[in-house]
Amino acid sequence: MKLGIVGLPNVGKSTMFNSITKAGAECANYPFCTIEPNVGVVAVPDERLDKLTEMYQPEKTTHAVVEFVDIAGLVKGASKGEGLGNKFLSHIREVDAICEVVRCFEDSNVVHVDGSIDPIRDIETINLELIFADIETINKRLEKAKKNLKADKSYQVEIDLLNRIKENLENGISARAVELTEEEQEIIRDMFLLTIKPILYIANVSEDQLEDAENDSNVLKVKEYAKKENAEVIPLCVKIEEEISGLDEDDKKEMLEAIGLEESGLDKVIKKSYDLLGLMSFLTAGKPEVRAWTIKKETKAPEAAGKIHSDIQRGFIKAEIVSYDDLMACGSMNTAREKGLVRSEGKEYIMQDGDIVLFKFNV
Repeated sequence: MKLGIVGLPNVGKSTMFNSITKAGAECANYPFCTIEPNVGVVAVPDERLDKLTEMYQPEKTTHAVVEFVDIAGLVKGASKGEGLGNKFLSHIREVDAICEVVRCFEDSNVVHVDGSIDPIRDIETINLELIFADIETINKRLEKAKKNLKADKSYQVEIDLLNRIKENLENGISARAVELTEEEQEIIRDMFLLTIKPILYIANVSEDQLEDAENDSNVLKVKEYAKKENAEVIPLCVKIEEEISGLDEDDKKEMLEAIGLEESGLDKVIKKSYDLLGLMSFLTAGKPEVRAWTIKKETKAPEAAGKIHSDIQRGFIKAEIVSYDDLMACGSMNTAREKGLVRSEGKEYIMQDGDIVLFKFNV
């Protein structure tokens, strides 16, 4: 699953990507220093794996991962090919969700492409370009559906839906803010609309703003805008996050305590991105390996088993499951069994985040 980091030039986008992935994307004080998208795979922080590792002392521990793509900065006119517009739009089409970095800090040494700090203007610059691209996509699909309507009247449902989404887009409302039934979502799934992708806003603040970032005037503006799309906002200081990301674990912990944070802002971003993609983890634990396995929410037990191996899914018999919290409270799997907290679940069981599982199968 891929998450694209987007933003106007010089908002801290590539610096954040560097900090998250330590992949070393070029970072410079001028537009378009990132021409081709940089890609980094990062582990999802999960304290449960640390505790299970202490308990089982496995040979290895494997975290779930999310793929981040640092996408070239966008300018007005991208939907018409201005700047690196065509590349920008094609790269966004390839990701599953969007992480938009919004500049909320003042710094005379870092040039703003529009000459001043205005987070809502910046958000709308990007969102409008995505909206324009989606309107073009919908117009093409409408034209095709109207031709098909002559032979098949069922296309009227699709035409009505496309017109409703288009009307919202023309009023500046992203497709993700339009309420759609499961059937309607299925109709437009293969259109790959840009504004239907889930989005997370990163409000990039200065070190001085960080202490009371939740109440900063610029951050509050971003939150108000995000509320219309049921999107979330994480305020962080990308500059500090860059410093933290280069430290070892002990120094990192010490610095976080010094600035009054329980975890780094980037850890929050990675966790929230995982959630944004509709993902969760089930866990397996034993001497060979403690591991988090990524599945979509609402996944049933056999499909989860297939993540480990297709043979396990094919020959699925049952899943022996204990919740992470129950195992930690008991201190061992044997105690959890004695207390009747290890359950046998069948093919219809819907997996829960943090389930610790042993699949039984026969092939």
